[in-house]
Amino acid sequence: MTPRTIAVAAALAVASGVATAKLPPLTDAQKEAAAAAAAKTAEAAKKEAELLNKYIDITVEKYKKEAAVKAKAGGPAMAVPAATK
Repeated sequence: MTPRTIAVAAALAVASGVATAKLPPLTDAQKEAAAAAAAKTAEAAKKEAELLNKYIDITVEKYKKEAAVKAKAGGPAMAVPAATK
């Protein structure tokens, strides 16, 4: 083995030891901060989902209105896909 290979193997051995080292347990303050961050993230995700649903509903209504107008005008009707069960 070359000295370079030995050096790389030694570096990997040290890095794997550091990577598998056990972390100290969380303090109460850290646990509370993590819980608060998780709650904040969940609330933000809920708000984003509500907004997404709102805009989906708006888009569907606009699509239906445009399809109805085109059907009345005698133009090419938009194909409305059948709902699947």
